[in-house]
Amino acid sequence: MSINLTIALLVVALFIILLTTYFLKKGRIPEKYSLLWYCFGLIILLVGIFPDFFGNISEKFGFEVMSNFVIGIIVGILILLTMALTIIIAGQKKKTTLLIQEVSILRSEIKNEKK
Repeated sequence: MSINLTIALLVVALFIILLTTYFLKKGRIPEKYSLLWYCFGLIILLVGIFPDFFGNISEKFGFEVMSNFVIGIIVGILILLTMALTIIIAGQKKKTTLLIQEVSILRSEIKNEKK
């Protein structure tokens, strides 16, 4: 793997980790969601630190260039991250729907008591 790719991976990984830490400290994301981003940054960091290990793996998978393997890893991680966030959003939607229904029932009960 070229030195430019290694440096780029390390910079991107550190940026993701630092940005996640910043948002976590500011309270913009909860801890359970930040773990996804920390894992994402850690995987990129490992690819940058141990290029020979991942180089051997990329050869076994049939990639001729290490950068193609890295891009494949990043795309795979992004797909998994998108799936995890979709699951989280779906759960939030269910909770919001339940909350709306409960508030509507309470409003209906209050109106019936006033009459």
